[in-house]
Amino acid sequence: MNYDVIIIGAGPIGLACGIEAKKRGLNYLIIEKGCLVNSIYNYPLNMTFFSTSDKLEIGGVPFISHGNKPNRFEALEYYRRVASSQEIDINLYEKVETVTKEDSRVIVQTNKGKYEGKSLVLSTGFYDLPYLMNVEGEELPKVKHYYDEPHPYFRQKLVVIGAANSAVDAALETFRKGADVTMVVRESSIKESVKYWVKPDIENRIKNSEIKAYFNSEVTKIEAHQVTLKTPQGKVVLPNDFVLAMTGYKPNFSLMESLGIKFQDDEFITPVYNEKTNESNIDGVYLAGVVCGGLKTNKWFIENSRVHAGNIMDDIFGKLANK
Repeated sequence: MNYDVIIIGAGPIGLACGIEAKKRGLNYLIIEKGCLVNSIYNYPLNMTFFSTSDKLEIGGVPFISHGNKPNRFEALEYYRRVASSQEIDINLYEKVETVTKEDSRVIVQTNKGKYEGKSLVLSTGFYDLPYLMNVEGEELPKVKHYYDEPHPYFRQKLVVIGAANSAVDAALETFRKGADVTMVVRESSIKESVKYWVKPDIENRIKNSEIKAYFNSEVTKIEAHQVTLKTPQGKVVLPNDFVLAMTGYKPNFSLMESLGIKFQDDEFITPVYNEKTNESNIDGVYLAGVVCGGLKTNKWFIENSRVHAGNIMDDIFGKLANK
Protein backbone atom coordinates (compact mmCIF):
# COMPACT_ATOMS: atom_id res chain seq x y z
CA MET A 1 0.00 0.00 0.00
CA ASN A 2 1.91 3.02 -1.26
CA TYR A 3 0.58 6.54 -0.74
CA ASP A 4 1.64 10.06 -1.65
CA VAL A 5 0.97 11.02 1.96
CA ILE A 6 0.02 9.20 5.15
CA ILE A 7 -1.68 11.26 7.87
CA ILE A 8 -1.58 10.07 11.48
CA GLY A 9 -4.51 11.40 13.50
CA ALA A 10 -8.17 11.90 12.53
CA GLY A 11 -8.86 15.00 14.57
CA PRO A 12 -10.21 18.14 12.87
CA ILE A 13 -6.76 19.10 11.51
CA GLY A 14 -6.02 15.56 10.33
CA LEU A 15 -9.37 15.57 8.52
CA ALA A 16 -8.53 18.98 7.01
CA CYS A 17 -5.25 17.52 5.74
CA GLY A 18 -7.15 14.66 4.11
CA ILE A 19 -9.55 17.07 2.42
CA GLU A 20 -6.71 19.22 1.09
CA ALA A 21 -4.84 16.13 -0.16
CA LYS A 22 -7.94 14.94 -1.99
CA LYS A 23 -8.45 18.37 -3.59
CA ARG A 24 -4.97 18.13 -5.10
CA GLY A 25 -5.47 14.59 -6.36
CA LEU A 26 -2.97 13.11 -3.91
CA ASN A 27 -3.23 9.46 -2.91
CA TYR A 28 -3.59 9.64 0.88
CA LEU A 29 -4.69 7.71 3.97
CA ILE A 30 -5.56 8.85 7.49
CA ILE A 31 -4.78 6.42 10.32
CA GLU A 32 -6.45 6.92 13.71
CA LYS A 33 -5.96 4.78 16.82
CA GLY A 34 -9.42 5.57 18.19
CA CYS A 35 -12.72 6.88 16.89
CA LEU A 36 -13.22 9.85 14.59
CA VAL A 37 -12.08 13.09 16.31
CA ASN A 38 -11.14 10.95 19.29
CA SER A 39 -10.01 13.88 21.45
CA ILE A 40 -13.32 15.71 21.09
CA TYR A 41 -15.12 12.46 21.89
CA ASN A 42 -13.19 12.34 25.20
CA TYR A 43 -14.15 15.90 26.14
CA PRO A 44 -16.65 16.32 29.03
CA LEU A 45 -20.17 15.46 27.84
CA ASN A 46 -21.54 18.97 28.46
CA MET A 47 -18.52 20.89 27.16
CA THR A 48 -19.04 24.03 25.08
CA PHE A 49 -16.26 25.28 22.77
CA PHE A 50 -14.61 28.65 23.31
CA SER A 51 -14.74 29.26 19.54
CA THR A 52 -17.77 30.03 17.43
CA SER A 53 -18.90 27.35 15.00
CA ASP A 54 -17.62 29.14 11.88
CA LYS A 55 -14.07 29.01 13.26
CA LEU A 56 -14.27 25.23 13.64
CA GLU A 57 -15.23 24.64 10.00
CA ILE A 58 -12.98 22.65 7.68
CA GLY A 59 -13.15 21.85 3.99
CA GLY A 60 -15.62 24.63 3.28
CA VAL A 61 -18.44 22.65 4.96
CA PRO A 62 -20.70 25.03 6.97
CA PHE A 63 -21.02 24.35 10.70
CA ILE A 64 -24.40 25.49 12.00
CA SER A 65 -24.98 25.25 15.74
CA HIS A 66 -27.98 26.14 17.89
CA GLY A 67 -26.03 28.66 19.95
CA ASN A 68 -23.20 31.03 19.13
CA LYS A 69 -20.69 28.51 20.48
CA PRO A 70 -21.24 24.82 19.68
CA ASN A 71 -21.11 22.01 22.18
CA ARG A 72 -19.39 18.63 22.07
CA PHE A 73 -22.45 16.83 20.67
CA GLU A 74 -22.77 19.32 17.79
CA ALA A 75 -19.05 19.11 17.00
CA LEU A 76 -19.14 15.31 16.81
CA GLU A 77 -22.13 15.49 14.48
CA TYR A 78 -20.41 18.10 12.30
CA TYR A 79 -17.13 16.19 11.87
CA ARG A 80 -19.02 12.95 11.14
CA ARG A 81 -20.89 14.83 8.43
CA VAL A 82 -17.65 16.25 7.02
CA ALA A 83 -15.99 12.82 6.91
CA SER A 84 -19.02 11.32 5.16
CA SER A 85 -19.81 14.11 2.72
CA GLN A 86 -16.16 14.54 1.70
CA GLU A 87 -15.67 10.75 1.52
CA ILE A 88 -12.42 10.96 3.44
CA ASP A 89 -10.29 7.81 3.53
CA ILE A 90 -9.74 6.91 7.19
CA ASN A 91 -8.72 3.75 9.00
CA LEU A 92 -10.23 4.02 12.48
CA TYR A 93 -9.25 1.98 15.55
CA GLU A 94 -5.86 1.23 14.02
CA LYS A 95 -2.89 1.97 16.26
CA VAL A 96 0.45 3.05 14.83
CA GLU A 97 3.20 0.96 16.40
CA THR A 98 6.31 2.21 14.58
CA VAL A 99 7.19 4.80 11.96
CA THR A 100 10.52 4.72 10.15
CA LYS A 101 12.10 6.80 7.42
CA GLU A 102 14.00 4.90 4.73
CA ASP A 103 15.49 7.15 2.05
CA SER A 104 12.50 8.78 0.36
CA ARG A 105 9.93 6.46 1.90
CA VAL A 106 8.07 6.48 5.19
CA ILE A 107 7.13 3.07 6.59
CA VAL A 108 4.16 2.98 8.97
CA GLN A 109 3.54 -0.25 10.86
CA THR A 110 0.22 -0.57 12.70
CA ASN A 111 -1.50 -3.31 14.64
CA LYS A 112 -3.36 -4.17 11.43
CA GLY A 113 -0.93 -3.67 8.58
CA LYS A 114 2.04 -1.97 6.96
CA TYR A 115 1.89 1.15 4.78
CA GLU A 116 4.41 3.09 2.71
CA GLY A 117 4.22 6.75 1.85
CA LYS A 118 6.27 9.40 0.11
CA SER A 119 5.33 11.88 2.84
CA LEU A 120 4.00 11.78 6.39
CA VAL A 121 1.87 14.21 8.39
CA LEU A 122 1.78 13.99 12.18
CA SER A 123 -1.50 15.45 13.40
CA THR A 124 -1.69 13.56 16.67
CA GLY A 125 -2.78 16.39 18.97
CA PHE A 126 -1.96 16.07 22.66
CA TYR A 127 -5.11 14.98 24.48
CA ASP A 128 -4.36 11.23 24.33
CA LEU A 129 -1.33 11.33 26.64
CA PRO A 130 -2.03 12.63 30.16
CA TYR A 131 0.75 13.72 32.48
CA LEU A 132 1.08 11.04 35.11
CA MET A 133 1.68 11.93 38.76
CA ASN A 134 3.87 8.85 39.29
CA VAL A 135 2.50 8.24 42.77
CA GLU A 136 1.54 4.97 44.44
CA GLY A 137 -2.05 4.04 43.64
CA GLU A 138 -2.38 6.11 40.47
CA GLU A 139 -3.27 2.94 38.57
CA LEU A 140 -6.37 2.29 40.72
CA PRO A 141 -9.71 2.38 38.83
CA LYS A 142 -10.92 5.21 41.08
CA VAL A 143 -8.31 7.53 39.47
CA LYS A 144 -9.30 9.17 36.18
CA HIS A 145 -7.34 11.56 33.95
CA TYR A 146 -10.42 12.42 31.90
CA TYR A 147 -13.61 13.99 33.21
CA ASP A 148 -16.83 13.14 31.41
CA GLU A 149 -19.87 14.04 33.52
CA PRO A 150 -20.76 14.82 37.15
CA HIS A 151 -23.43 12.20 37.87
CA PRO A 152 -21.12 9.34 39.04
CA TYR A 153 -19.72 11.60 41.78
CA PHE A 154 -23.04 12.41 43.49
CA ARG A 155 -22.54 12.07 47.28
CA GLN A 156 -18.96 10.91 46.74
CA LYS A 157 -15.81 12.30 48.29
CA LEU A 158 -13.94 13.59 45.26
CA VAL A 159 -10.39 14.92 44.99
CA VAL A 160 -9.71 17.12 41.93
CA ILE A 161 -6.03 17.67 41.17
CA GLY A 162 -5.04 20.78 39.22
CA ALA A 163 -5.76 24.49 38.96
CA ALA A 164 -6.35 25.10 35.24
CA ASN A 165 -9.61 25.22 33.25
CA SER A 166 -10.28 21.47 33.16
CA ALA A 167 -9.79 21.07 36.92
CA VAL A 168 -11.87 24.13 37.75
CA ASP A 169 -14.72 23.08 35.44
CA ALA A 170 -14.75 19.57 36.92
CA ALA A 171 -14.69 20.87 40.49
CA LEU A 172 -17.54 23.32 39.95
CA GLU A 173 -19.77 20.97 37.99
CA THR A 174 -19.37 18.01 40.34
CA PHE A 175 -19.88 20.28 43.38
CA ARG A 176 -23.15 21.55 41.93
CA LYS A 177 -24.30 17.98 41.28
CA GLY A 178 -23.81 16.89 44.86
CA ALA A 179 -20.16 15.82 45.21
CA ASP A 180 -18.01 16.58 48.25
CA VAL A 181 -15.12 18.25 46.39
CA THR A 182 -11.57 18.88 47.53
CA MET A 183 -9.03 20.49 45.20
CA VAL A 184 -5.30 19.79 45.46
CA VAL A 185 -3.15 22.45 43.78
CA ARG A 186 0.64 22.50 43.43
CA GLU A 187 0.62 26.27 42.92
CA SER A 188 -0.30 28.95 45.44
CA SER A 189 -3.55 29.89 43.69
CA ILE A 190 -5.95 29.11 40.87
CA LYS A 191 -4.21 29.76 37.55
CA GLU A 192 -4.62 33.18 35.93
CA SER A 193 -5.37 31.44 32.61
CA VAL A 194 -8.71 30.12 33.92
CA LYS A 195 -11.66 31.58 31.98
CA TYR A 196 -12.37 35.06 33.32
CA TRP A 197 -16.07 34.37 33.88
CA VAL A 198 -15.32 31.15 35.82
CA LYS A 199 -12.36 32.20 37.98
CA PRO A 200 -14.40 34.33 40.46
CA ASP A 201 -16.87 31.46 40.82
CA ILE A 202 -14.28 28.88 41.93
CA GLU A 203 -12.50 31.41 44.15
CA ASN A 204 -15.74 32.26 45.92
CA ARG A 205 -16.66 28.59 46.38
CA ILE A 206 -13.26 28.03 48.01
CA LYS A 207 -13.55 31.20 50.11
CA ASN A 208 -16.95 30.06 51.38
CA SER A 209 -15.55 26.56 52.14
CA GLU A 210 -18.11 25.01 49.78
CA ILE A 211 -15.16 23.50 47.90
CA LYS A 212 -12.14 22.69 50.04
CA ALA A 213 -8.70 23.46 48.61
CA TYR A 214 -5.10 22.65 49.55
CA PHE A 215 -2.63 24.99 47.83
CA ASN A 216 1.13 24.44 47.51
CA SER A 217 0.24 20.79 48.00
CA GLU A 218 0.42 17.47 46.18
CA VAL A 219 -0.92 13.95 46.39
CA THR A 220 1.72 11.46 47.55
CA LYS A 221 -0.32 8.26 47.85
CA ILE A 222 -3.71 6.98 46.69
CA GLU A 223 -5.47 4.08 48.37
CA ALA A 224 -8.86 2.45 47.95
CA HIS A 225 -10.61 4.65 50.51
CA GLN A 226 -8.23 7.54 51.15
CA VAL A 227 -5.54 9.80 49.70
CA THR A 228 -2.44 11.20 51.37
CA LEU A 229 -1.34 14.79 50.75
CA LYS A 230 1.87 16.69 51.35
CA THR A 231 0.87 20.21 52.40
CA PRO A 232 2.65 23.24 53.93
CA GLN A 233 1.06 22.18 57.25
CA GLY A 234 2.40 18.64 56.92
CA LYS A 235 0.89 15.28 56.00
CA VAL A 236 -2.89 15.15 55.51
CA VAL A 237 -4.96 12.00 54.98
CA LEU A 238 -8.40 12.46 53.40
CA PRO A 239 -11.24 9.93 53.13
CA ASN A 240 -11.83 9.52 49.40
CA ASP A 241 -13.94 7.72 46.80
CA PHE A 242 -12.64 9.11 43.48
CA VAL A 243 -9.70 11.13 42.14
CA LEU A 244 -9.89 13.32 39.04
CA ALA A 245 -6.27 14.02 38.04
CA MET A 246 -6.63 17.03 35.74
CA THR A 247 -2.86 17.29 35.41
CA GLY A 248 -2.75 18.19 31.73
CA TYR A 249 -1.72 16.37 28.57
CA LYS A 250 1.28 16.28 26.23
CA PRO A 251 2.05 15.54 22.57
CA ASN A 252 3.47 12.20 21.45
CA PHE A 253 7.13 13.22 21.66
CA SER A 254 8.38 9.63 21.37
CA LEU A 255 6.86 9.27 17.90
CA MET A 256 8.56 12.47 16.74
CA GLU A 257 11.85 11.45 18.30
CA SER A 258 11.74 8.04 16.59
CA LEU A 259 11.71 9.85 13.24
CA GLY A 260 14.64 12.09 14.17
CA ILE A 261 12.65 15.30 14.52
CA LYS A 262 14.66 17.91 16.39
CA PHE A 263 13.38 20.20 19.14
CA GLN A 264 14.21 23.78 20.00
CA ASP A 265 16.11 24.32 23.22
CA ASP A 266 13.22 25.87 25.10
CA GLU A 267 10.98 25.04 28.04
CA PHE A 268 8.13 23.97 25.75
CA ILE A 269 10.11 21.30 23.81
CA THR A 270 8.93 22.89 20.57
CA PRO A 271 9.62 20.76 17.49
CA VAL A 272 11.60 22.28 14.65
CA TYR A 273 9.55 22.94 11.51
CA ASN A 274 9.23 25.37 8.60
CA GLU A 275 6.45 27.82 9.44
CA LYS A 276 5.55 28.27 5.75
CA THR A 277 5.30 24.59 4.81
CA ASN A 278 5.05 22.89 8.24
CA GLU A 279 7.80 20.49 7.17
CA SER A 280 10.02 19.31 10.02
CA ASN A 281 13.79 18.98 9.83
CA ILE A 282 13.17 15.53 8.29
CA ASP A 283 12.45 15.73 4.57
CA GLY A 284 8.88 14.70 3.80
CA VAL A 285 7.72 14.64 7.43
CA TYR A 286 5.24 17.38 8.38
CA LEU A 287 3.60 18.60 11.59
CA ALA A 288 0.02 19.87 11.74
CA GLY A 289 -2.09 21.33 14.51
CA VAL A 290 -1.33 21.51 18.20
CA VAL A 291 1.79 19.30 18.00
CA CYS A 292 3.59 22.29 16.48
CA GLY A 293 3.58 23.98 19.88
CA GLY A 294 5.21 21.20 21.87
CA LEU A 295 4.23 21.63 25.52
CA LYS A 296 2.67 25.00 24.74
CA THR A 297 -0.66 23.33 24.06
CA ASN A 298 -2.59 26.60 24.22
CA LYS A 299 -0.82 28.10 21.19
CA TRP A 300 -2.56 26.19 18.41
CA PHE A 301 -6.28 25.52 18.15
CA ILE A 302 -8.60 24.30 15.39
CA GLU A 303 -9.35 27.86 14.32
CA ASN A 304 -5.75 29.02 13.85
CA SER A 305 -4.16 25.76 12.65
CA ARG A 306 -6.64 24.90 9.89
CA VAL A 307 -4.26 26.65 7.50
CA HIS A 308 -1.59 24.02 8.19
CA ALA A 309 -3.47 21.56 5.97
CA GLY A 310 -3.26 23.74 2.87
CA ASN A 311 0.35 24.72 3.53
CA ILE A 312 1.40 21.08 3.83
CA MET A 313 -0.48 19.74 0.82
CA ASP A 314 0.73 22.61 -1.39
CA ASP A 315 4.31 21.68 -0.52
CA ILE A 316 3.79 17.95 -1.05
CA PHE A 317 1.99 18.51 -4.35
CA GLY A 318 4.73 20.89 -5.53
CA LYS A 319 7.49 18.40 -4.71
CA LEU A 320 5.75 15.57 -6.54
CA ALA A 321 5.04 17.79 -9.56
CA ASN A 322 8.72 18.71 -9.84
CA LYS A 323 9.95 15.12 -9.83
